[in-house]
Amino acid sequence: MGSTSAQNNEGLGRRNLIKRSAALGLITVPTMGFLSACATGGGGEADNKGTKKPEGEKSAKNPLGVKKGAPLEAFIFKGGLGDQYAIDAEADYKATYGAAVKHTGTQQVGPKLTPRFAGGNPPDVIDNSGADHLDMNKLSTQGQLQDLGVLLDAASMDDPAKKIRDTIHPSTLEKGMHGDVFDVLYYAFTIYGTWYSQKLFTDKGWAYPKTLDEMVATCAEIKKAGVAPWTYAGKFPYYVHFNLFAQIAKIGGMPAWVEIDNLEPNAWVKNDAVKVVIEHYEELAAKKYFLEGSQGLTHIQSQTAWTKGKAAFIPNGSWVENEAATTTPEGFGMAVGALFDGGAGDKMPTASLRAEPSEPFIVPTKGKNPAGGMELLRIMLSKKHAQNFATKVKSLTCVTGATDGMTLSPGLASASKVFGEAGPNLISLQLQEWYPALTDEKLGGLTGQLLTGDLKASDWIKKTQKYCDDVARDSSVKKFKRTA
Repeated sequence: MGSTSAQNNEGLGRRNLIKRSAALGLITVPTMGFLSACATGGGGEADNKGTKKPEGEKSAKNPLGVKKGAPLEAFIFKGGLGDQYAIDAEADYKATYGAAVKHTGTQQVGPKLTPRFAGGNPPDVIDNSGADHLDMNKLSTQGQLQDLGVLLDAASMDDPAKKIRDTIHPSTLEKGMHGDVFDVLYYAFTIYGTWYSQKLFTDKGWAYPKTLDEMVATCAEIKKAGVAPWTYAGKFPYYVHFNLFAQIAKIGGMPAWVEIDNLEPNAWVKNDAVKVVIEHYEELAAKKYFLEGSQGLTHIQSQTAWTKGKAAFIPNGSWVENEAATTTPEGFGMAVGALFDGGAGDKMPTASLRAEPSEPFIVPTKGKNPAGGMELLRIMLSKKHAQNFATKVKSLTCVTGATDGMTLSPGLASASKVFGEAGPNLISLQLQEWYPALTDEKLGGLTGQLLTGDLKASDWIKKTQKYCDDVARDSSVKKFKRTA
């Protein structure tokens, strides 16, 4: 998922991810319906009209053949991660190629670029993130996304003997595929989990729980101390799914979760892990372990309540350190924990973690300078700029080992630590990415009721299965499948 808006404005950012569902045809939103239709109007090589792209001489230092002096246009989503990291990389591009770079930082990628895709004049490189993003599945199907295989096979900036594909995390390669074509580069790497203040826990003598049972016991201690154990973005309860879905996969195993992603019949009701996890949340609600009023909070408000010490835990992604920076007190010690053990029958081991590529970059085939667009990405994939990203926005990139030896901010250091401890036991989910209207609107509504005690766990499971079955039967919804 792309980065969140840093603004306290309900009209923008990750919390409006539901809008994205229009691009997948799951709900009717007139504006976004227009965007999807226009963004994919025409397509493929037949619409390129033989436009000549600028070509430079390929060399060891210029493996993509970027033409000196050829202008570059970059469109960057300016949300919780900002866009300075991209501006910094553009400065190196300018210095190397003596070219002008037109930079646009925006939270409205789709609305601003849809007419340009329709007109055949998109920019050269796009950070396609945020609520109002372009539908990459449709763009890829229409042949409007550059095959980035040539970028993967280009020499890395740091070691000419190493190809780019050998310097980035394997899951980045997997997630960026449409069929057999790699045409999306997910630049960032998000760690999802339960976030807490290490200072608060140290001061109170609390330990981060390792199991679901320990979590319930720890919540009792926290509540006795006059602190709410949990808060969450009640106005956008799908934030809770960042943890809830992954916890199901941890206990029940990825094969069972893949069935859920694939909308298989009875995938929810036959998975015992679903019952374990949903009943756990039901228990937290019954024991009043959620901050009173959380159901009315935005993601910014819930994060602020958490950083001000009103609640001990919050479900979130690693963008939270940068997004909540202005309200986080000195010495807070932002930290994240791995998923909890459910019991001896867990299909995945202790320390398993949800960690996924995020922040999708694309290079349009109809841009004036696609080689330049790919070269900007090659520059961003250098250790210099991966480290700059980590410093500027307190987040990891897809470049493996880029932060080794760096002094990291508390939250990023904690995220890096749990990521290392997880080893190969990383969880990547697709349901929320493929069917956001289902997960964020329908299932999110159920989760909101569950956390206020207005819906029983058994009813959450039954209704969730029904909503998924409805989508599976809906021929107007494009379906996706995964095998692992």
